[in-house]
Amino acid sequence: MLKSLSSAVSGLQSHQTMMDVIGNNIANVSTAGYQSSRVTFSDVYYQTLRTGNEGTATAGGTNGAQVGYGSQVASIDVLHSTGGMTTTNRTLDQYIDGSGYFVLQDANKNEFYSKVGHLYFDAVGNLVDSGGNFVMGASGGTLSSGYTPEIINVANLADYSSISISATGIITGVDSTGTTATLGQIGLASFVNQDALLESGGCYYAQSSNSGAPTYGVPGETAVGTLVSGALEASNVDLSKEFTEMITAQRGFQANARVITTSDEILQELVNLKR
Repeated sequence: MLKSLSSAVSGLQSHQTMMDVIGNNIANVSTAGYQSSRVTFSDVYYQTLRTGNEGTATAGGTNGAQVGYGSQVASIDVLHSTGGMTTTNRTLDQYIDGSGYFVLQDANKNEFYSKVGHLYFDAVGNLVDSGGNFVMGASGGTLSSGYTPEIINVANLADYSSISISATGIITGVDSTGTTATLGQIGLASFVNQDALLESGGCYYAQSSNSGAPTYGVPGETAVGTLVSGALEASNVDLSKEFTEMITAQRGFQANARVITTSDEILQELVNLKR
């Protein structure tokens, strides 16, 4: 069987994966906090037809000869560049101006991380995100260095006529008499290798063995950054780049398909030799 057939099939599969990633990026061009992905390829194993020989005093050296067997997906990387800020003018919407992530906890106490600061208070005063996950930080006070995150809860939420969140994540409430109270503080997390975070859907990320454990930081005091109230992080998808990559993927797919049809014609000629 012609090696070109297996090489071309691997090329089709690689470029199909590339199209899958591009399609997902374009589908999320308007998704708040979405961070785009990219595909890289690598070659696969080789068959050695001839080994090289070292030159001597009487004869020159020769190079080896190898035939490759196509391509494969080397990596699918998340591009953790900032998508820019979209102003919403909603007090509880929070944009992270920095490299930090919101720390979230689901009903099963699993911890996740996100750039999407679309926050709410639920009926019992828990600060949650749009997926109903608890926002972690300090409840009833402020954060200190080396803290352990806890669920932020404002038990007497109805007593406050207005609530605001500062650049350092401090949640402040003002009651009907004009008295101001500190209700809690939002914590942020950072990672040694954020590129190794696992995507969990919903613009959530999970820790992996290669990302390292989260480092919990206080907004405004560490590298995690500060918060901007009334804004959300936009998707970092660059449509012009995605369309260019789409053309590249399409042409690559077409070229590999042409290799298959040409290889098939060669095989057909071999079959016809028997007649």
